[in-house]
Amino acid sequence: MTMQGFVLGGTSSGVGKTVATLAVIRALEDAGADVQPAKAGPDFIDPSHHAALTGKPSRTLDVWMQGEEGIVRNYHRGHGDVCVVEGVMGLYDGSKSSTAMVADALDLPVVLVVDAKAGMESVGATALGFREYAREAGRDVEVAGIVAQRAHGGRHEEGIRDALPEGMEFFGRIAPSGDLEIPDRHLGLHMGEEAPLDEEALESAAEHLDAQALLDAAGDPPEPDFSAGRSVTDRTVAVAQDSAFCFVYPATLERLRERAEVVTFAPTDGDALPDCDGVYLPGGYPELHPEELSESDALATLADRASEGLPVVGECGGLMAMCESLTTKDGDTYEMAGILPADVEMKGMYQALDHVELRTTRDVPTADEGDRLTGHEFHYSSADVGTDARFAFEMERGDGIDGEHDGLITYESVGTYCHTHAEHGAFDALIDNL
Repeated sequence: MTMQGFVLGGTSSGVGKTVATLAVIRALEDAGADVQPAKAGPDFIDPSHHAALTGKPSRTLDVWMQGEEGIVRNYHRGHGDVCVVEGVMGLYDGSKSSTAMVADALDLPVVLVVDAKAGMESVGATALGFREYAREAGRDVEVAGIVAQRAHGGRHEEGIRDALPEGMEFFGRIAPSGDLEIPDRHLGLHMGEEAPLDEEALESAAEHLDAQALLDAAGDPPEPDFSAGRSVTDRTVAVAQDSAFCFVYPATLERLRERAEVVTFAPTDGDALPDCDGVYLPGGYPELHPEELSESDALATLADRASEGLPVVGECGGLMAMCESLTTKDGDTYEMAGILPADVEMKGMYQALDHVELRTTRDVPTADEGDRLTGHEFHYSSADVGTDARFAFEMERGDGIDGEHDGLITYESVGTYCHTHAEHGAFDALIDNL
């Protein structure tokens, strides 16, 4: 049976989509539904809150990084009665992969999250405007109704209901509550396991949502094409997984496990580097654990193994850990693995935030010369590269490491600021090249 779904889109960033998504998931679970969470866009943090609540990996859905067919496949790798897709930014924001594009690719209706704190009829006008914008712009997006964020009951709720245009459903409200706030830091909110929402507050919010109406509104996505399989190998890939390396898409681990043996290790916990044929260092927060990383046996071993030809692939935080040193915002400098000729320094504001496109200028473990990779970059650090640095990619879109290049390469190892998704093929290339 096809897993139905709907998309929770916001009127803007900061409207409370994550809280609304968690409250909707709880309401559906309380009604007996088996919920599969998902996230539009390349974010790692919001999905961690989905996973903390449901116990399931949240599916990443990004048109630019995966393509429309890849989105459909990734959606269907989830399991449940209904999929709840949290949007990114405002519904129509994002030139390469907006929430609206994801909803269109999956043919799913949109439930609009509207800030109703100081409005009633204006909430209806806002909802009407979002619905009509799709029609006027020729977007194949159905705005089925709203969830009123920060809305009181009584006259406030009744006024919002009455103001909604014909054919638009009122799916419920989320009352204002200081207990429904998730603390943030650079790169976004705290991770789900660090700052889960208050259980009583979440349950209270769920009580004011109409779970049955949401289930009735869910749509049917297209069927996937899983025909392009890859061969299983006898290779072993070691993947760093701890609080410093926590930004990894579930589909990446799934793809690696489909084709190779995957062993995980935690550099910040003192784990040694496992026996392996290749290493993947995902992104995360190495800047929050510089002392543990500087004393890590695994990172020290990596430098020696890389010089012997072991392929090491690092993305963003992984790149930072592969460099010579890391300087924190406090000005303290710590030695890192020393595989790549660069020194990394944390800055007070983000240095890059965008979807990116890379053109490969030489063979690397994740791509062949002439290949093009799509991905995403979001980082607060900058890398001062040595004069002998070699790059594997030229930037067709985005900033990369120096504004023109990404992919520092030494031996058979490469580090990028770019996060890629398994649907694009970089991790298949890694397995093929081991």
